[in-house]
Amino acid sequence: MNAIYRSDQEKLEAEMMRNPLDFKKTYSYFGLMLGLFPPFTFFAKCFYESGVVNRDEGFIFILLLFVNLVTAVVGYFSGKFIGRTVQEAEKLSWTKMILVIPFIGLLWGIMAGGAGGMFIFIIGAFFGAFIGGTVGAAALPVFTVFHRLLKKGEMIEMKHFLPIAFGIVFTICSLILGL
Repeated sequence: MNAIYRSDQEKLEAEMMRNPLDFKKTYSYFGLMLGLFPPFTFFAKCFYESGVVNRDEGFIFILLLFVNLVTAVVGYFSGKFIGRTVQEAEKLSWTKMILVIPFIGLLWGIMAGGAGGMFIFIIGAFFGAFIGGTVGAAALPVFTVFHRLLKKGEMIEMKHFLPIAFGIVFTICSLILGL
């Protein structure tokens, strides 16, 4: 039995996976989703509440799409680093892991939100970092608990990852819309 598996049964289940995702891919995809959907939801809500978008505001719309693209790309690529960090955190006891993970999520959100917000007159980086940090600190612990429960060895099946990730991300989006 390999050291990454808790039992022979878990090793067998890991070998039977059709679409396994390792930590780096899992957290990269999750970062992509967090960098894409919540900022888009926030921007869409702002546009909706401000009234009809006229031709003069087209530049702002394009700028916000670019900001959204940057947050998604940074979320994806920083997810590889975060995945390695979470992998180490999951080796801790449940209590220690749950105490550490929100801070990792906070850092992740600050990186992605701050990078995207940088394009909104620099001051947007502070707002982006605050909002991104809040989203990261809330989303990562919930996702990590599910990941730890469902992983086999160091992998999670894509069919388990997608509903959990989309559920968490779209719950955050619905909270943004409800604000």
